[in-house]
Amino acid sequence: MSSGLKGFHDYEVIELLLTLATPRKDCKAAAKTALARFRGLQGVLEAAPEDLCEVDGIGPINLFGVKLVKAVADRYLGRKIENKNPLNNSRDLFDFLYHSMRDKQREHFRAIYLDAKNRVIATETLFKGTLTASSVYPREVVHAALKNQAAALIFAHNHPSGDPQPSADDIAITRRLIFACRVTNITVHEHLIIGNNRYFSFADQGHIARINREFDQIDT
Repeated sequence: MSSGLKGFHDYEVIELLLTLATPRKDCKAAAKTALARFRGLQGVLEAAPEDLCEVDGIGPINLFGVKLVKAVADRYLGRKIENKNPLNNSRDLFDFLYHSMRDKQREHFRAIYLDAKNRVIATETLFKGTLTASSVYPREVVHAALKNQAAALIFAHNHPSGDPQPSADDIAITRRLIFACRVTNITVHEHLIIGNNRYFSFADQGHIARINREFDQIDT
């Protein structure tokens, strides 16, 4: 309580979480096995319950602490950006996205819905799996935005490889979504690609503005 987790090894953190539901059992061996199998603390926290239960010494009762702390952290970081302008709180936004998306083994495409003052209304994962230009449906994105009464959007997806550089499909997806949203007067502020402790910002690199200028020229 006085010094936090400073000085704890990762396996000791997992051991502590396991003992929340099994206080009279030595969980050190199970913690070390889980850490090795899932390749780190983040992997253990992100692992599916059924996969955790395959580790000797971990069952449906004592995995409670592992899943609880991850869920609490996700909710805490999500609450930090609610009713705030994420364009002015980019660090909170990145912390939230990075924590919740960094260890996904598949690509997840997330939409962050904003009101007219650019405050966060809600976040939602819309698509999972290998994201290609043909697997992200603008119609579904626009429908979800209208359902949430969003005036603007921020998109984000992860690259499980850890390299956040955009692919040709990523660029094509962004163009299609910006165009679809413009038709319904919904502004796209950003598309972030989350990698290994780093990200690529379509807005910072000028892609969002450039795509909008191209569509402006078409409109005129």
